[in-house]
Amino acid sequence: MAEEIFEITRTRERSLSRLLMLYISTGLVFMLLPGTFLGVWNLLAISSRHAANSVSAGWIQSHGHAQIFGWIGTFILGIGFYSIPKLRRMNPFALWTAWVCWVLWTSGVSLRWSIGVCQWQWRFTLPVSAALELFAFVIFFHSVSGHRPQDSGRQKLDGWVLVVIAAAAGLLLTLVVNLGAALFLAYRGVSPDLPTEFDQRFLVLETWGFLVPFVWGFSAKWLPVFLGLRPVRGRVLPLAVAVNSAGVITAMMGWMRSTVLLLLGGILVAVWALRFFERTQQPPKVKGVHVSFPVFVRLAYVWATVAAALGIWANSVESSHGIWGASRHALTVGFLATMVFSVGQRILPAFSGMRLLFSTRLMFLSLLLLGTGCLLRVSSEILAYQGFAGWAWSWLPVSAITEMTAVTIFAINLLLTFARRPASQEI
Repeated sequence: MAEEIFEITRTRERSLSRLLMLYISTGLVFMLLPGTFLGVWNLLAISSRHAANSVSAGWIQSHGHAQIFGWIGTFILGIGFYSIPKLRRMNPFALWTAWVCWVLWTSGVSLRWSIGVCQWQWRFTLPVSAALELFAFVIFFHSVSGHRPQDSGRQKLDGWVLVVIAAAAGLLLTLVVNLGAALFLAYRGVSPDLPTEFDQRFLVLETWGFLVPFVWGFSAKWLPVFLGLRPVRGRVLPLAVAVNSAGVITAMMGWMRSTVLLLLGGILVAVWALRFFERTQQPPKVKGVHVSFPVFVRLAYVWATVAAALGIWANSVESSHGIWGASRHALTVGFLATMVFSVGQRILPAFSGMRLLFSTRLMFLSLLLLGTGCLLRVSSEILAYQGFAGWAWSWLPVSAITEMTAVTIFAINLLLTFARRPASQEI
């Protein structure tokens, strides 16, 4: 009997690992093709014409959707299916629900990207794509939260779980708003492109509303162990989420002056709660990853603070398109992508059948190039778009190619890791 239970558990673990690798591989495809490569193409066109508005808004929004939902969103779903039920000691969910979720989510994101590029039958396909994404998330949420914990006597939720729940609520709200916007455009719009003012507010909801809290939640769970940090200030982190959520709400209401101040306050409180820049209580655990791992994690939170500070600057001056763009890039690439590159290459090999990362040197190179490209992009976008320095237009292609190289190396390193035999099977 014990052997049968062990075999069932092992078989399920293998299935979960394959499922996770499918989600991560799908996210890498979105990151490389419709995400990064389209973004590089857009930036090359902008640089050659010395005009920020020289590229179709639909192409830019498609690039953003592929990066936020196709890449990071797919990563979150895959990691959530694999880790959340285990971390909360929940009863197993039916694996077929994760496969259905993958089909719906991938179809919705792919359709949304194609609409922005070719606009084929967009009045029908735009709402369909949004509905597919929303339905996929509902399946995900029900699967990872619809089962009671095995320890039914334990009622109190850990602090990191509350933060992840807040992030999940932000993602749900994002998908609902996305569906509402798609229906409005389908019936009243002249194109599938979101209006500029609404798009700016919606970007705050997408990034600060659900991506940032997700990173905070999993940071609180994993990074104290990985980096040897002192225990998280459990009562302070929910305060950071509350302040951040207030900033997102004010952004949706159009009160951007309050928004930028609240977002900066939220990230500062989160950094204090997570204790990244305080003296550690033990050495970091860097076995299997590059020794620079703790440095890049801390740099990611520096970039998040820079992004919020740039938002305050952008809101205080007129014609601040370049500063707003730099703020978004500092957040999406400097913070979010750096955290994915850092923590992803730390946990994903272990989650995928206890594999070892293919190359720690490639990990370091991808992070170094990503940070360099982000620095070039943020600085050149401000200098060029704001008219401070005409020569900065020539930096934009360099930043784009540098970041594209970084994400390509990151993808190769993970794919080669997945192709390796698990460490337990190596002789």
